[in-house]
Amino acid sequence: MRIGFNPNKDRLQEPNDFYHQVIIPVHIPNQEGYFKDSFKILQLCLESLLKTSHSKTYIVLVNNGSCIEVINYLDDLYQQGKIHELIHTSPIGKLNAILKGLAGHNFDLVTISDADVLFLNDWQKETYTVFENFKKAGVVSPVPSSKMLKQFTGNIYLDNFFSKRLKFTKAKDKNSLQMFASSIGNIGFYKDIHLNKNLTISNSDDSICAVIGAGHFIATYKGNCFDGIKNRFSYYSLGGDSEKILLDKPAEDKGYWRLSTAGNYAYHMGNVLEDWMFETFSTIKENKTEINIPSNLTNKPNTYFRPFAVFLFRIMSQRAIWKLFLRYKGLTKEEAKEY
Repeated sequence: MRIGFNPNKDRLQEPNDFYHQVIIPVHIPNQEGYFKDSFKILQLCLESLLKTSHSKTYIVLVNNGSCIEVINYLDDLYQQGKIHELIHTSPIGKLNAILKGLAGHNFDLVTISDADVLFLNDWQKETYTVFENFKKAGVVSPVPSSKMLKQFTGNIYLDNFFSKRLKFTKAKDKNSLQMFASSIGNIGFYKDIHLNKNLTISNSDDSICAVIGAGHFIATYKGNCFDGIKNRFSYYSLGGDSEKILLDKPAEDKGYWRLSTAGNYAYHMGNVLEDWMFETFSTIKENKTEINIPSNLTNKPNTYFRPFAVFLFRIMSQRAIWKLFLRYKGLTKEEAKEY
């Protein structure tokens, strides 16, 4: 039985002031073995996010089958109003959790982050600077990685193959690259040449440069990267081709560039608690000051030449040709061989 008229029927949704969404899937099923330190690392992650995010940031946490201690902690954050949305699910996998965070929202910018990221001051400011200065930027990470230059970056090479703005430059923060290698348990992940030189692109007046490529553990996407996304489910709990299909391909298919900030503005902590994490956290200053949204987020690159970009990149990726390209962009013969 129904009496009366539902006052919400045919009523438009009230607009909100947020324009930057942050989605963090959380999977800590216990506090043993691999996950022994994960809860404390999660707390560092979220506290650093809360300290460094501006007032127009909408934070969504997706509990992906975590233990009761983590559930209670996340519930408390939500009840205190520190986060804006909390979704509890059974263990459905990282990408499916991210899809739940995306559903029902339409933000200009969407940051997708792992739950073991330590956010540093200015991570949003520097990310916005890249978007503002490179109108085709569609994905921007605040953590540069010199080994990401061949990951879904074909559009960049098609657009800038002959440009002098695309070249190798000195890496700004060698230490942060070494720390990332340590955080993934592979201290030899970067060779010396990777630690010292990045392939970068500069803006029109050479005042701003960005590193080619971006990793997965934290990246900010133009919201329209997810418009019309075809895949709404991943069969993988973690890994497989899920990130490629759901996060990487949509942006590249739209003609967007995948870039990183030249400086380092976040750290990957991994699953083992270390003293440097607390030391770094203690230096983070709380700053809620609103940052002007980049002015060119609605730009949509022409994808007419997209098939040619794919063809060009396949040719470039051949070992001998790739070495020639690296030398063309500034490396010596020996450096290109090592890269």
